[in-house]
Amino acid sequence: MDWETLQARLGIRFRNLALYEQAFTHSSYVNEHKREHIQDNERLEFLGDAVLELAISQFLFQTFPHMSEGEMTKLRAAIVCEPSLVSFAEELGFKHLIRLGKGEELTGGRHRPSLLADVFEAFVGALYLDQGLDAVFAFLDKVVFPRVLRGDFAHTTDYKSLLQELVQQDNLGELTYRIVEERGPAHNREFVSEVLLNQQSLGRGRGRSKKEAEQNAAAMALQVLGARR
Repeated sequence: MDWETLQARLGIRFRNLALYEQAFTHSSYVNEHKREHIQDNERLEFLGDAVLELAISQFLFQTFPHMSEGEMTKLRAAIVCEPSLVSFAEELGFKHLIRLGKGEELTGGRHRPSLLADVFEAFVGALYLDQGLDAVFAFLDKVVFPRVLRGDFAHTTDYKSLLQELVQQDNLGELTYRIVEERGPAHNREFVSEVLLNQQSLGRGRGRSKKEAEQNAAAMALQVLGARR
């Protein structure tokens, strides 16, 4: 993959390509090219970490108005933890653009989780410097936020309880769940659950168990109710 391919994939036109090249430059590469006066991505990683936390905090605050501070903290931690950042970086093919020293390359640095997570944060830092916070939100809206709404991090949050509390607090009516679809063989079953408020559909969710599907449906319903308020 090259820079043109990445820009096309993201729908972003980089203004200052040097920032992004720095975001993908590991310190091992800098050590082997000292005469070129290249900077590694550590400072951009520091900035990107802060920008990522701010953007995700704002998204959770606005999307789930009845989620407690503790629940938002847990969910944010699940989104910005190393395994999650690695999955985002791998999905975008970031590993193909990383500049590594020969020794780091030979020892598998291109596939090292901590290195991939750092690159994702550095990229966010570069994007912020290059195009501002709105561009970061647009990027996360493509890569990260849909996975939050899909319930990929639902194991950290009890969305069903949050939804029940919201409905009871505002006297909105009666909540019910139903399985509307089952797919796949017995050893690899997928369920689709629908949550209804007064028999009106609020959202659907998928999962490998009925419980997981219901949690993901509740997460979608919380977003729908939040948008109505």
